[in-house]
Formats: sequence, structure tokens, C-alpha cells
Amino acid sequence: MRHYIAILEDAGPDKAVGLWFPDLPGCFSAGDDLDEALRNAPEAVALYAESLAKERQPLPTPRSLSELRSDPDVAEDLRDHIVALVTLPAPAHAAE
Repeated sequence: MRHYIAILEDAGPDKAVGLWFPDLPGCFSAGDDLDEALRNAPEAVALYAESLAKERQPLPTPRSLSELRSDPDVAEDLRDHIVALVTLPAPAHAAE
């Protein structure tokens, strides 16, 4: 199973909590609070992977937290926001 690092941005009590993945450009999710944003995250990754598969594009290889900290485009977000590890769910047909 692949795991991707997510960055959660909590803008305050009157705003949704946003969540995005540095290794999955354009993949994001949200929730009314941190818990909901994290519950929604695996579905966002699964839909992203499904979309890439339909286009016959490979799913990007996840980077480690150390690798992401070395990326100047991501390092500041890692310092300023909450970081979580999100697992790519197994495809539904894999259980059959």
C-alpha cells in the first residue's frame, strides 16, 4: 500500500479545513474540522489514482517527509501546517 503525506490547513473555526498532497498535484480534500478532512482524504487519493489510471498515467511515487522537507516548494508549508500520512485505499475489485 502506498502512503502519501498530506498537508492540512486550518484557517479557523468559520472555515473548512483544507488538505492537499505535495506529491499529487491537484489532489485535495476538505472537511468542517480536522477529523472530517482526514476521513475524506483517502477517497480523494483514490479518485485521483482512478483518474490517472483512466488516462494510463502512473501514480506518482510518494516522497518521504525528509525528501519533502528538502523541497523548497513544500518546506514552508510543512513548517506552518499539520502533516498527516494518508493511505491509498485498495481498489474495490482487489477484495473480490
